Amino acid sequence: MRDLMKPFLAHPFDDDKLKEECGVFGVIGVAEAANFVALGLHALQHRGQEAGGIVSHDPETGFNSARRFGYVRDNFTKASLMDTLPGELAIGHVRYSTSGTKSNTAIRDVQPFFGEFSMGGCALAHNGNITNAIALRRELIERGSIFQSSSDSECIIHLMARSIQSNIPERMKDALRRVEGAFSIVAMTRSKLIGVRDPLGVRPLMLGKLGDGWVLSSETCALDIIGADFVREIEPGEMVVISGNGVESFSPFDPQNARPCIFEHVYFSRPDSILGGRSVYETRRQIGVELAKEAPVDADLVCPVPDSGTPAAIGYSQQSGIPYAMGIIRNQYMGRTFIEPTEQIRNMGVRLKLNVNRALIRGKRVILVDDSVVRGTTSMKIKEMILDAGASEVHFRIASPPTAWPCFYGVDTPDKDKLLASHMTEDQMCAHLGVDSLRFISLDGLYRAAGAPDGRNATRPQYCDACFSGEYPVRPRDMLDKGFQLKAAE
Repeated sequence: MRDLMKPFLAHPFDDDKLKEECGVFGVIGVAEAANFVALGLHALQHRGQEAGGIVSHDPETGFNSARRFGYVRDNFTKASLMDTLPGELAIGHVRYSTSGTKSNTAIRDVQPFFGEFSMGGCALAHNGNITNAIALRRELIERGSIFQSSSDSECIIHLMARSIQSNIPERMKDALRRVEGAFSIVAMTRSKLIGVRDPLGVRPLMLGKLGDGWVLSSETCALDIIGADFVREIEPGEMVVISGNGVESFSPFDPQNARPCIFEHVYFSRPDSILGGRSVYETRRQIGVELAKEAPVDADLVCPVPDSGTPAAIGYSQQSGIPYAMGIIRNQYMGRTFIEPTEQIRNMGVRLKLNVNRALIRGKRVILVDDSVVRGTTSMKIKEMILDAGASEVHFRIASPPTAWPCFYGVDTPDKDKLLASHMTEDQMCAHLGVDSLRFISLDGLYRAAGAPDGRNATRPQYCDACFSGEYPVRPRDMLDKGFQLKAAE
């Protein structure tokens, strides 16, 4: 169910971008753990801006939780709230919903979720998407489960409740063996911090060290903000259980070839994070280098569409020798909920967030580098702004292949028929947008930039690239039941 107020609240610029799933963070063995979780969630805010939640545990007061709508900075910086979250163990979650409702009345959908079992309580925060959640939910309801939210993540709590295993980590293993799709989970009991990554490793999860304590995080940039040392990535299919005894590692799933999401490298992760042993910034810069090799064009300036197009634009400029310039300036103080619900303001669209550096652009042949084209609405508006500023030519270079297929693993993607690349060729998209040229990096070029010398045909690394290729590593069972058609075999 989509929020009917969303057209009034979401900025038009943001509405044409793929939305960043969620972010998870957990700390154990550190005084005032919830304060560190709040800082970590602040660093992961780019992964979800709708809502956030923190659960902590203290031996005297037990489990304590706080869930709020909006930014971390607006909620979890107040002493009056953080004082209600004592203890040396806490987990948190920032949310952009990919399942469940998007309404501000649905506080019940804000994670972490909590369940009380015979052996004690467990809180759980999930990044990803369960592709058989509808089938699981139907089965659980028929067997007597009563759901409190519309989130797919709650299925895990109910599956744990029905397990006959004697402790919470074992019950979680039981539950997750029934789950299909993508999941990186941070969970906690009264004395343990638990991290789990799905067998394909679609969504990231990192392990860090903070003094005598331990940290789990969606990205390394959130470890940096609290002064934690990055230890390693949680392996695909691995569960870690952290307690006073240290870190124990388990492999509860049948081994599979890893397929981490390649779009984490293109857009989702922060450029100052390390992912798969590589700097995200450097991978994006290298995407620009590959793009310049594949799609050169005579021009005067290379300009990023801020901010996500910046590293690729730098790489394109370095490889091509065409000067890099900030031809578009972003208003850094433009909040996602600034727009007033009036037609006049909404029609201003992208101009409220981006402005063209007219003195720089006038009379120039401009290469605009962006991370992706989804519906194409924002690209068209930006092109109009550049031409209005007096540019003589506008060339788009896109730092990802055409996004032609929806993601079912934790990204809020438009329906397939709303994706421009699903029903247009590159030349048709160029004509539709009205630009002088449009080129996307090839899938092989993207793989080379991400570290595979021979492109996509290399044995390692291998990624989930379903949004580009239509090749889904996990069958999206719920969507197939709704009539979704997979790509025909070639």
